[in-house]
Amino acid sequence: MAASFALCASRPMLVSSHLGTPMRPTGRVESVGALGSQSSFSQLSRLSPCKFPLQDVLEAQQFDRKLLNSIFEVAREMEDIERDAAGSELLKGFLMATLFYEPSTRTRLSFESAMKRLGGEVLTTENAREFSSAAKGETLEDTIRTVEGYSDIIVLRHFESGAAKKAANTANIPIINAGDGPGQHPTQALLDMYTIKREIGHLDNIRVGLVGDLANGRTVRSLAYLLAKYDGVKIYFVAPDVVKMKDDIKDHLTDSGVDWEESTDLMEVASKCDVIYQTRIQRERFGDRIDLYNAARGKYIVDTKVMNVLPKHAVVLHPLPRLDEITVEVDSDPRAAYFRQAKNGLHIRMALLKLLLLGY
Repeated sequence: MAASFALCASRPMLVSSHLGTPMRPTGRVESVGALGSQSSFSQLSRLSPCKFPLQDVLEAQQFDRKLLNSIFEVAREMEDIERDAAGSELLKGFLMATLFYEPSTRTRLSFESAMKRLGGEVLTTENAREFSSAAKGETLEDTIRTVEGYSDIIVLRHFESGAAKKAANTANIPIINAGDGPGQHPTQALLDMYTIKREIGHLDNIRVGLVGDLANGRTVRSLAYLLAKYDGVKIYFVAPDVVKMKDDIKDHLTDSGVDWEESTDLMEVASKCDVIYQTRIQRERFGDRIDLYNAARGKYIVDTKVMNVLPKHAVVLHPLPRLDEITVEVDSDPRAAYFRQAKNGLHIRMALLKLLLLGY
């Protein structure tokens, strides 16, 4: 383990005294069975890493500023590990299961890359809704109980809001919410905040424009919760009428003392902002109401005209994938940070895996 990962007296981590590599964690309950026979303990010594305060990553409300800063510090360390051609064996002996009931490119692949870059292994199902026993009617709880027997941590994406909490209430190993329907996407929000800090330099006293599908977009919901933890933040909501930000987020921001307003003028908002966070209109959330989808799509587009009024220090972010809501001409502008943002997701997810499985 690198010297920068401090050890302290807290939850023990089991380590092979012969090989010096981490053994399987046991989540919330330490189990002899997870390690094999009782005689195995004669060959084990215990190190006590500083305990990460979360057992699962389920929603943005779990994080405070201190915890966010600590995650960001570990993410910076992960950048060095990722650049090291020799790789890392920090999570050697650990196995992550990615259980995705909805499509994903960046989230699934970045989690799998994160685990492998830290020396761990991956079990994956790309479309669990169709190609797992869910297609036969198996409940999420039964699937979780089964998969946790094969792995040390589960990364779950599901089409139902609240599915991650249901999984966490069932499992005895860590659950990471990789998106639960229109609910939340906390790891995306973490990488978004990390990107803003890297690009702008600070998280207090920033002006952020959230643009696009704010009703169905789980990323903007989680991001709003995290932005509310910082001082002097101003949030602008720019969305078509059929996909405006929901009242629960507005109420939370108001209760948290965050200044926010709704606008229909993207050009005006862009001229004031440090960050424009553009999102796509989510066709999959409209069902058969194609008329509503067509009414929303294409109304707010970040193009060269918008970039001309955007402050020189500002950045444009997007959780991706994009359709036509950011024109390709914008990609060459140095303020277009969405692909750097996607890369930051690797380091944030490396940090989360390390923290959940080993502690600080």
